[in-house]
Amino acid sequence: MGSMGSMGSMDSVARKRQALLLLLVFLLPPEAEAEEIISGTECKPHSRPYMAYLEIITSRGYVANCGGFLISQEFVMTAAHCKGRNITVTLGAHDMKQKESTWQKIEVVKQFAHPNYNVFTKLNDIMLLKLQTKARLTHAVGTIPLPTASTFIQSGRICRAAGWGKTGVTQPLSNTLREVKLRLMDEKACNYFPCYSHNLEICVGNPRKTRAAYKGDSGGPLLCAGVAQGVVSYGRGDAKPPAVFTRISPYVPWINKVLRKSSHRSLASLKEKPKARAFPE
Repeated sequence: MGSMGSMGSMDSVARKRQALLLLLVFLLPPEAEAEEIISGTECKPHSRPYMAYLEIITSRGYVANCGGFLISQEFVMTAAHCKGRNITVTLGAHDMKQKESTWQKIEVVKQFAHPNYNVFTKLNDIMLLKLQTKARLTHAVGTIPLPTASTFIQSGRICRAAGWGKTGVTQPLSNTLREVKLRLMDEKACNYFPCYSHNLEICVGNPRKTRAAYKGDSGGPLLCAGVAQGVVSYGRGDAKPPAVFTRISPYVPWINKVLRKSSHRSLASLKEKPKARAFPE
């Protein structure tokens, strides 16, 4: 009798668990069945040759990761909040767990965070990274164009974000490069963020969808018709869209100034180098 009672209670527990599982299945929205909804779908390898993977040693000595994108052979663009004590850039990568001959790992010699970046409001969240050596342009490594200073990309357009960020709130970072289609929203959709500035930032991602850029995607590009229009900046902790991207066009004059100054310094250093002599005096 005792064993029959325990078997009956076990059956009862099993039935309750099954009922609970069925209830959870019905409660889950259909989109939740695929984890790639947050970080989209895997990119075709090397189809986005401008993408850069950043390995960062923070000021406190921790290891962090961000995305970025190559805008010239000497410079990668990313977010200012990705600043660190030391940054190594990997170009030509797809799967970060499988090293390929296409990889180019280059140290960053100088970090140019925007001088007006505000760690509290997240405004002016943009940074340029000067590479120690020029990137070699190949089928797997290339640059992406930036908008003109007068460009003001409007809401309603469908663009893409790409990165190695998390594929879900509780998921680890993705090993492979992924991309997601996102709609540009009007500024009202970003009222949730008290410091949002539509002139300096872009509101990205339909609140009625579950697609979003997420942790680890920071610094990656917003791609609209082959042009980098934004930089992944910040969003909600629960990954619900929309998210905020830094609008690149207002910073084009500053970007050009940094690139020009750096080029002048490079030329000056070359001129200062003594000529090689074939024989000692």
